[in-house]
Amino acid sequence: MTLSNYITCFLIFFILEAVQCEWNTKDFMRQEHSLIKPYYKGMYVPKWDITGYTVIADQQHIRLTEDKQSQRGSIWNAVPLKSKNWELQVQFKVHGKGHKDLFGDGLAIWYTKDRLQDGPVFGSKDFFSGLAIFLDTYSNHNGPHNHQHPYISAMINNGTMHYDHDRDGTHTQLAGCEAKFRNLNYDTYIAIRYENDVLTVSTDIENKAAWRECFKIEGVQLPTGYYIGASASTGDLSDTHDILAIRLYDLDSPDDPKEDRSNIIPSAAFFDQPRDHVDDPKPSTSGVKIFLYTVFGLIMLIVIGVVGIMYYQKQSERNRKRFY
Repeated sequence: MTLSNYITCFLIFFILEAVQCEWNTKDFMRQEHSLIKPYYKGMYVPKWDITGYTVIADQQHIRLTEDKQSQRGSIWNAVPLKSKNWELQVQFKVHGKGHKDLFGDGLAIWYTKDRLQDGPVFGSKDFFSGLAIFLDTYSNHNGPHNHQHPYISAMINNGTMHYDHDRDGTHTQLAGCEAKFRNLNYDTYIAIRYENDVLTVSTDIENKAAWRECFKIEGVQLPTGYYIGASASTGDLSDTHDILAIRLYDLDSPDDPKEDRSNIIPSAAFFDQPRDHVDDPKPSTSGVKIFLYTVFGLIMLIVIGVVGIMYYQKQSERNRKRFY
């Protein structure tokens, strides 16, 4: 065998070993659950379905909604996720021409039992079963909050709980963090990692090519066999919601014990029971308003007094004329 043949055999062996090592690592991308450019072949997107106002007009982005009122759109993976441990990375963009403090409503990333279900929760169904990560941009939020918008939060639902839009979901959320991801001129990302019943949500929205933890929740129970998706909605306020890429990484190791988790009911160990919807208290009257009300009241008293005096004088004059 010549030297060149030895070199060729060695290279082939090295390549085969490298491929084998790659697939035995604990972290590799699953193509059937990922969505990267080019998105479509022919007239459809393989293994993905869209609903509502979602359009794929080119190979640059998937537009869930335009910057117009009253739109809903979503995109859903058609293959159920069988991995027990996984990480979902989504490259997205939220932008619009609205006032700096008036925009909405936001988008959601899902891992749920049902797919392609239109509804009022950021473009998908209420009373869902599974996990939702909400990227809420509705700046004119309802109710007293201790955070600003945009805001990222997580909700686990077993199909029985209502997402309260009037309270931005704060009554049923597991955790959340503020994240200023809107109208940025660089790429923005969110990572949702579920490993050993720990849910970690991180962001890369500072153009530093590094993840920053948003929150971590232990004791989260999620079944296998659910579907991943993304949806968005607009209402009286609007924004453009784009998905640029979705990448699903399998974190399971070949040595992990096989476990049937398909029948697990979604739950979280530290989940607070949903609170009743309580209407907001009427806003207190400011000092300026009190002053204006006081001045207006004094003016009305003066007017009434002047009118009374004029009426009294006229009546007195009439009475005097009767005696002469």
